[in-house]
Amino acid sequence: MSAPATIEREPGTAQSSSALNRYFETSLFLMLLVSVLSLVSTGKLDLVTIIVAPAALLAKGYRWWHGRGTELSHGMATFLVVVYFLYFPMDLWWVSRTLSSDAQNPVLFSALLAAIHLLLYAMIVRLFSASTPRDYLFLALLSFSAMLASAILTVDTTFLFFFLVFLALAISTFIGLEMRRSAEGAVHPRIAPGSTPARRLQTALGITSAVVAVAALLAGTVIFFIIPRLNAGYLSGFNLQPSLISGFTDDVELGQIGEIKKSSAVVMRIKVEGNPVLARNMHWRGIALTTFDGRRWYTEGHEPLALTEAYDGWIAVPPSSDADRRYSLPFEYTVMLEPLASDALFVAPEPARVRGQFFGGALGGPRGLRRSYLTLDKTGSLANPFHNYADLRYDAISDVPEVPAETLRNSSQTYPESLRALYLQLPKLDPRIPILAKTITSRAVNPYDKARAVESYLRGNYGYTLDLSGTPPVDPLAYFLFVKRAGHCEYFAAAMTVMMRTLGIPARYVNGFLPGEYNDVGGDYIIRASDAHSWVEVFFPDYGWITFDPTPPSDDHPAGLLSQLGLYWDWFQLQWNDWVVNYDFIHQFTLAQGVQRASRRWTASLRERFEQARAAGATRLRHWAEDASSVPPWMLIFAALLLAGALVVSKRQVRERLVFACRLKLGFEAPPAQAASLFYHRMLRLLERAGWRKSPSQTPIEFAASLPAGEIAAPVARFTDLCMAARFGGRSVEASCFSALLQEIKSSLRVPTRDGSRFHRTEQK
Repeated sequence: MSAPATIEREPGTAQSSSALNRYFETSLFLMLLVSVLSLVSTGKLDLVTIIVAPAALLAKGYRWWHGRGTELSHGMATFLVVVYFLYFPMDLWWVSRTLSSDAQNPVLFSALLAAIHLLLYAMIVRLFSASTPRDYLFLALLSFSAMLASAILTVDTTFLFFFLVFLALAISTFIGLEMRRSAEGAVHPRIAPGSTPARRLQTALGITSAVVAVAALLAGTVIFFIIPRLNAGYLSGFNLQPSLISGFTDDVELGQIGEIKKSSAVVMRIKVEGNPVLARNMHWRGIALTTFDGRRWYTEGHEPLALTEAYDGWIAVPPSSDADRRYSLPFEYTVMLEPLASDALFVAPEPARVRGQFFGGALGGPRGLRRSYLTLDKTGSLANPFHNYADLRYDAISDVPEVPAETLRNSSQTYPESLRALYLQLPKLDPRIPILAKTITSRAVNPYDKARAVESYLRGNYGYTLDLSGTPPVDPLAYFLFVKRAGHCEYFAAAMTVMMRTLGIPARYVNGFLPGEYNDVGGDYIIRASDAHSWVEVFFPDYGWITFDPTPPSDDHPAGLLSQLGLYWDWFQLQWNDWVVNYDFIHQFTLAQGVQRASRRWTASLRERFEQARAAGATRLRHWAEDASSVPPWMLIFAALLLAGALVVSKRQVRERLVFACRLKLGFEAPPAQAASLFYHRMLRLLERAGWRKSPSQTPIEFAASLPAGEIAAPVARFTDLCMAARFGGRSVEASCFSALLQEIKSSLRVPTRDGSRFHRTEQK
C-alpha cells in the first residue's frame, strides 16, 4: 500500500525533513532577531548599527522564508571576516572612541562597543552563508553572546522581556538542531510543510520548548533567591553610559533645569515609611548654591567633609545649623536612584542619617578596607564621591523642619558674620530689582513676612513657561522680572533669592526635585526628570533653613486609563530594580524574615480559625441540649413516631401498599398492573409462610406448576393467570376476584391462629 500524499519513504537527511527544517530555521532566525533587538533596545548603540543590523536580519529572514539559498560561499564569508579584522583597530581607537566620549569610562565602553560591532558583523556574514549544522551552531552561540552584551549594557525590564523570549527560542532552536542532526543518515518519512503531521510536529516541539523554558526559569529563580549574594546589585558596575543630568553640580547656569524638565524619564522612586502623605509636598534637596554672577549659580572655596559609616551601617550627618530640634518631624524613607552620572544625593531637608552602599577605598581604616562614605559641603548638600553611575538604593532619616509661622515671625534678626558674607553676596544688579523687593515687602516688619510677600508676589504676578527660545538676554534676571514676566522654576528661585539678599536676609538657591507622582499600586513616589525644580531656603537664627517656593504650581501628570496602566508598569519596574537588579544579602535577610513572619501568621490564623470553629460547635451543642431539655415529653414521643412513620413510608413497597389500600377504601380504581403486582406479592408471602418459596429464577407460571397437585395448586394457578392477564395484558380485573382467590388459598392451608402457632402445608392425598 502506498504512503499518504504528505509522507513518503526516502533516505533522509536533515534537508529532507522539510517541516522540521522549516521549524528549526524559523526558531533560529527568531532567536537571532530577539538577541539583536535586545542590543538595540539598550539605547547604547550608534544609529548606524541600530538600523543596519535589524534590517539585514529581516532581509535574510524574508529570503529564508521563501526558500532561497545562501548568498555567500564559505570562502567569501571568511574573506569578509578577515577584512573586518583589518578594520577593527580603526573602529576600536577612532569610531567607537568617538561614540563613547560621554561615557563613564570611554576606553572600556569603546572596547565593548567595537566588540559588539564585530559580533553583529560576524553574525550577519555567517547568516548569509550558513548551510551546515556547524554554521547554525555558531550562529546560536553568537546570539547568546549578543544577549550577554545586552546584559552588560542594561538589566532593565525591557531586557527581562527579551531574555524570557530568548530563553524559550533558544531551547526550541537547540531541540530542532539536535533533531536535524539525529535525522542525518536515517531512513524516515518525509513530512511536507503545511501538512497535518507538520502542524502536529511543530505544536509538540513548541509546547515542549515552552515547558522546558518555564521549568528552567523557575529553577533559576529559586537558585537566584537562595544562593548567597555578596555584591550589591546585578552587573551594577557595568552601566557604562548612564543618563546624564546637568544642574546638580557646583556650577549651574540659568536654563539647565528647564532643559531637564522637558524629559519624562524616571529619575528616582521614593518609598516613605509610615504615612506616604507626609511626602506630598516634600522638596527633595539635591544641591544648594551660594554665589550668583548674574547668569549662573555656583559654590566655590569649600572643602567637603567626609562622613564614614558606623558599625551599624548608618552614616550620621551633622546638622547644617544650630537649629532648635523641637520643631522638627522625623521622616524615614528609601530612595531608588537611577544612574545620573552625578554625585548629588537627594534627601529631604535636614538629613540626620543615611545608609547605602557608597563604597570607597581604604578611608579611615586598614588598607583595602571597603567602607561606605559620603561628603558634606558647607551648604549641607550630600554627595556620593563615586558618582551615581549605577542604580543606587539608600535609606535615610531626616528631621524635617516644622516651625510654626508665629515662631518664625518672632525669630532673631541677628545673623553671624560668616553667614552674612556667604549668603548676602550679590553681583551688579539692575537697580529696579532692589526697588521691586522693597516695594513688595513695604508692609512686612519681619524676615518671615517679607519672604512670604516675595513668594506670593512671584506666584501671583508671573507665568510659568518652558519656552524661552530666542537670543539669551544680557541680564536674564531683569529680563524675566520686567520684560518676559514668565519663566520656569530657576528664574523664580533666582529672583526670590536675589531679592531676599537685597533686603539683608540670608538666602540660598537650591536645586532638586518635586514630590512627583504617587503610585498607589506600588506605594512609592515616581519622580521624573520633568519634576526637576529650583527653590529658595531662607535662614532664621535658632531655627535653621526654611524652604520657600515662589514658582507657580503646575500639574503636568496625565490622567486616564493609560496613566493608570503606567502605574502598574512602574510598580513592576520598581520590584524588578529592587528585588533583582539590587538584590543582595540585605534583601535575602528581609525575604527570609518575610517568609518566617508569613508562615507564623498563617499558622496562627489556622489555629485561631480552628479554635473559633470548635468553640462555635460546642456552643451550638450546648444550646441544642438546653433547647431539648425544655421540650415536653409528649412532643418528643410524637416526633419519634413521625420519624418512624417517615422511615416506614420511605420504603417503596410499603408506600405502594398504603396508596393502593387508600385508593380501594376511597372507591378509586387502581391500575391493573399495580393491583396485580400487589395481590401477587400477598399470595407469595402467604405461600412462603406455609413453606412454599418462589425461586428468583422461576417465572410465575413455572412457580405455579411446581406446586404439588391438590387443593392449593388450582387456586394458585387461577390467581397467577389473572395476575398475568392484568399485569401484562392490561385487562381490568375486579379486586374482589383477587380477594376471593386469596381467601380460597387461605382455606386450603392451615392458617395460624391469633396465639402465634406456626403455618403448615396441607397433607397431600
